[in-house]
Amino acid sequence: MDTSTPAPAAAPAWEEAGWERLAARVGRCRLPVWDCTAGLVVGDDAALMVEAGSGLREGSRLRTEARRLLGGGRRVTHLVLTHPHFDHVLGAAAFAGVEVFGAAGVDTVLGAGRDALAADAVAHGLDPAAAAEAADLLVRPRHLVCGEWTLDLGGGVRVLLANVGPGHTGHDLAVLVPGGPGEPEVVFCGDLVEESGEPQAGPDAAPRHWPAALDRLLDLGGEDAVYVPGHGAVVDAAFVRAQRDELARRFGVG
Repeated sequence: MDTSTPAPAAAPAWEEAGWERLAARVGRCRLPVWDCTAGLVVGDDAALMVEAGSGLREGSRLRTEARRLLGGGRRVTHLVLTHPHFDHVLGAAAFAGVEVFGAAGVDTVLGAGRDALAADAVAHGLDPAAAAEAADLLVRPRHLVCGEWTLDLGGGVRVLLANVGPGHTGHDLAVLVPGGPGEPEVVFCGDLVEESGEPQAGPDAAPRHWPAALDRLLDLGGEDAVYVPGHGAVVDAAFVRAQRDELARRFGVG
């Protein structure tokens, strides 16, 4: 009988795969067209994808690239959807068999809002047939986060899922990856934070609660964390704080 301990998973070669390295076990890519961020967190036993892309093609691309990054026949085991907008969720069906997480209540929104998601995707330029197929096959989160939920991915990689909304939508989930030796904490913010343009407040936003959601993000990550917006370049705590203050002024809250 082989009783040897399996070797720990190697840190992916992020840059060689065209991904941005955020920490040894954490990377992200910026998807085309809508510049939506997708993230990957790698443990010894499991791997977590943050966001699924805007349709089955993007979801399949993310799944395939993750397999190459992980190596050894490994695959994504967990998927987090930070909020229920088409460019973040319509690729979820490409991740068959994974454990899917979202903020409490998001399953109801995705279940009742498939047609609206498809229509929004088409209005933003997605092919109607592709949008309809992705919406029809849409996978809803099985695991719903009310407060906080910790995932142990193995090898000392523990990820905190935090329901920090409402804000950008009624159901905003953030992902915090604690820093290792000499590395910063990484916070995936979803569209609570945007760098490539002004934060978008659609009909499902909760504007008066948005600044408080960003306060919770800052409490989670702290001053030295790397904050990953839903769209755009990685930012620091000062950027998040400035965006929080601008949103407070914009919506007339403290």
